[in-house]
Amino acid sequence: MSKSSSSSTLWHGLALAGIFAGTLASAPAASAGECPADRIKANVREKVDYKAVGVTDVTLGAINLEKQPANIRDRELRFRKLTIEPGGIVPWHSHDDRPALIFVQQGEIVEYASNCADPIVHKAGEIRPEVAGVSHWWKNLGRETVILYVGDVRKDPHDHHM
Repeated sequence: MSKSSSSSTLWHGLALAGIFAGTLASAPAASAGECPADRIKANVREKVDYKAVGVTDVTLGAINLEKQPANIRDRELRFRKLTIEPGGIVPWHSHDDRPALIFVQQGEIVEYASNCADPIVHKAGEIRPEVAGVSHWWKNLGRETVILYVGDVRKDPHDHHM
């Protein structure tokens, strides 16, 4: 390959990379599905007693926060991967004592929250905060396996709620 041909190929590659980067930078940021403001109501949805179905929950890592500069006693920062098969259910649980951020990496899943009269749809690329006052369950109504990455802060290391 000649020097000019190699240089031309390099410049074409850089130009394509620049176009790609510009496209990503101008794309709107994804936001999680949210409950419509007029549908938010405290305790509008009753607790259900569904068991976990078609869910794999794997802890990828955890940090004892008491041993870190934050020195948060009796708390653990945990990072997990949840895989929910079609028809799968993440059972009812509360976030009153366990804040979390959920990233939907793949698929689409429906949340049934205690404070929303309507189901909330979450799609790939979205992040859902879960904080005090939120109790809910989730179901994969689609045909594709859903993959969630979850970062949460839990108090009880024996608490295995999803």
